[in-house]
Amino acid sequence: MHPINWIIVVGYIAYVMWDGIRRSKGTTEIEGYFLANKSLPWWAVGLSVMATQLSAVTMIGTTGQGATDGIRFIQFYFGLPLAMVILGVTLVPFLHKSKVFTAYEYLERRFDAKTRSLTSFLFLLSRGMSCGTILAAPGVVFSAVFGWDLLWTVALIGIPTVIYTMIGGVQAVTWADVKQMVLIVFALLAVVVVLLYKMPVGADDALRIAGSTGRLKTFDFSFNINETYTFWSGVIGGTFLMLSYFGTDQSQVQRYLTARSVDEAKSSLLMSAYWKIPLQALVLLVGVLVFVFYLFQAPPLLHNPAHEAQVRAAQETQYSALESRFQEAFTSREAAARAVADARDNGDMAAEAQAMETFRAREADVLEIRDDALALAEDVTGESSRDVNYIIPGFVLRELPLGLVGLFIAAVMAAAMSSIAAELNSLSTATVIDFYRRWFRPEATDAHYLKVSKLATAFWGIFACVVATYAATLGSLIEVVNRFGSFFYGSILGVFLLAMIPRARGIGAFIGLLSGMGVVAAVTFGAPDVSFLWHNVIGAVTVLIVGVALSFLRPSRRNE
Repeated sequence: MHPINWIIVVGYIAYVMWDGIRRSKGTTEIEGYFLANKSLPWWAVGLSVMATQLSAVTMIGTTGQGATDGIRFIQFYFGLPLAMVILGVTLVPFLHKSKVFTAYEYLERRFDAKTRSLTSFLFLLSRGMSCGTILAAPGVVFSAVFGWDLLWTVALIGIPTVIYTMIGGVQAVTWADVKQMVLIVFALLAVVVVLLYKMPVGADDALRIAGSTGRLKTFDFSFNINETYTFWSGVIGGTFLMLSYFGTDQSQVQRYLTARSVDEAKSSLLMSAYWKIPLQALVLLVGVLVFVFYLFQAPPLLHNPAHEAQVRAAQETQYSALESRFQEAFTSREAAARAVADARDNGDMAAEAQAMETFRAREADVLEIRDDALALAEDVTGESSRDVNYIIPGFVLRELPLGLVGLFIAAVMAAAMSSIAAELNSLSTATVIDFYRRWFRPEATDAHYLKVSKLATAFWGIFACVVATYAATLGSLIEVVNRFGSFFYGSILGVFLLAMIPRARGIGAFIGLLSGMGVVAAVTFGAPDVSFLWHNVIGAVTVLIVGVALSFLRPSRRNE
């Protein structure tokens, strides 16, 4: 990569660290460190909420998913607006007025200490693993693309993030998120402009060709619990997931607890309700346009450069034969794609339909050869190819102009840093408030708790780095991070829903939570074909059924 691009990347990291440290003023007390003294404006909180969710996994994994699978992934977010409205009239005003640091503090007031601790522990476990996956996204890609050791790439992003999060607290995290959201959106729009400029066909022809391969198919109304990206999975399973994520996950709850008022907290969530789906559509559109671009510009047979090098070294003859077949298939597909565009420009509908059929056949040939190459790569390396995670970085490095490459790499790092910082801050908060202060040192000075908080941030940073090295071996990272969360989210949501039932008691909440986790685990390993989105529904419903049954069967006792 050109030195100018590296200057942009390094300069951005240095700026974020400097600004985060500068904003440490006013964090000498734990309310300032964890909640910014509830002084942040709604728009900053809203951008922070969106930035926490829009991670490097989104920049790399979701764009790659758009290139290979189209925009149907957008159905995953169909439950988001409904979830935000529900939270705006239920949990958000209640938690904001409760003067709590964590969502789980409320569970002790409503139920008992063991329910609070178990729920907080599950949050720490799930969010710690997800944080590692988010860190793995840029780490694994930069490792393969630049030939660096994975540990160095993880450290490049992890260490600066831990430093400014430790020093600046939630103030540093939030204002860094604001700048990072601006950079991310600008980088995505810049990539779209470059793609449209470089493609030999117009935008309408590009979208029509993409649509012929099913990549613009948005809605799937089939009701199949084994399929993740359908309308019903998104609306039902997605609503449960978003209710749990935004309503009970400390990494999100802590964002709106920093808002100046209940109304501003609601407004911050409504920003996500209005803008998350369009922003996600933009991310997926980048992937779709990259797919169209590679119809006219020969892509690599394998997008993972590290795997490509290993396969070439181990099976050069077989891989060269695949490359020859791939080049022939690509040439035929390119001619068919141009024929579609020419027929459309000439207004010849019959010729366009015939050209479209030819194009689909040539596309199937290309996909068949790609599948053979991916299978060969897995045989040689013994690892999942994870090819989807390398499509966009490879395109950026090969095709974007000088300066814009550095800007996009900085945006990927910004996306990773914003999500990791928010999660490290929330992990530290739950560790100190729900465990250290609750069970070990209930009476101590703010200075002491701040010191422990910074140590906890460092601990979770190290934990995330360790998880990142494991998560790097998994498949599409955007799916990995959501699978991690869905294993826990539904059951945690069930406990908060149970808290809204007046006669529900602690014994029901605690046993119900354990039962929910047990049933989700049984479904995960016993029926792996069931989509992870439905794990959220299964967990929440199980907790409610068991919790209500135990609460009503046992006689009422205080603190049960």
